[in-house]
Amino acid sequence: MKLSLVVPCYNEAENVAAFQDAVIAAFDGCGYDYELVFINDGSTDATLHNLKKLHAAQKCPTKVISFSRNFGKEAGIYAGLQHARGEYICLIDADLQQRPEVVRQMVEILDLEPEYDVVAAFQERRRENRILSFFKKSFYCVINRLSKVTLRSDASDFRTFRRSVRDSILELAEYHRFSKGIFAWVGFSTKFIPYTVCRRASGATKWGFKKLMNYAIEGIIAYSTAPLRLATILGGISSVASAVYLIAVILEKLFRGIDVPGYATQTVLILFFGSAQLLCLGIIGEYVGKIFEQSKHRPIYIAKEILDYEQETKEEKRG
Repeated sequence: MKLSLVVPCYNEAENVAAFQDAVIAAFDGCGYDYELVFINDGSTDATLHNLKKLHAAQKCPTKVISFSRNFGKEAGIYAGLQHARGEYICLIDADLQQRPEVVRQMVEILDLEPEYDVVAAFQERRRENRILSFFKKSFYCVINRLSKVTLRSDASDFRTFRRSVRDSILELAEYHRFSKGIFAWVGFSTKFIPYTVCRRASGATKWGFKKLMNYAIEGIIAYSTAPLRLATILGGISSVASAVYLIAVILEKLFRGIDVPGYATQTVLILFFGSAQLLCLGIIGEYVGKIFEQSKHRPIYIAKEILDYEQETKEEKRG
């Protein structure tokens, strides 16, 4: 198998058939075999029903992994990589904003330029409002300053890579996954190519501001211990400030006397130190929470059903 297209799906009932047709049209006459690996991430609409129809028709080799519930896109990517048979693996969305024609171009680059292991697409022009664009740029600025790896701000998960890259990614079995950081961490030679994001074939995006913010926090915690260092620095500053203020109070009492206690000063200091303590506890709590969840060694996903084009249906597989 030359190419596996890994396609995570969450409530994409109206898009999956159009996506398959677009893939077939894009790879017509390509001269090599390919497969579609759909992951149904606990969809609540007719996505699974439509995927089963695609699997039954087998217009092209089509595999379906259906989760027992929604585990998130990162778990979907991990499951797709586990079940991909191709020499090359591509991560692509089902909404047709990322076009299969670009994937064919990526495959040609990997064939002609063996020095590259990954071909990643970046957006030439983002179709986002200014507020969302500002927060995204701010996130990448922060994480690139705090982390030991560098993330390209305009690149997404849309990329094609060799099987050796896939094997390296699967060795990282952490429960809380951040694909952009994982690709940067494993390294490998990467070539970036521009692409234009198309309009969604149907439906609305699943990535709202709140979800993107949570994803950003996951990324910072997963690839940087700098917030813990910040907690240490705040603790040090608070300790020094407390000692200085204590000495000042003692000296004032000894040499000048204190007629009226400084109510305003005490209030400000109590609020400052209390806020600093809560902030430090919150930062530590985020890391402890991730350690707690990782220590349970729970599977990244649970597959309720697997429809393969070569084998009979499998049930209750865990990853």
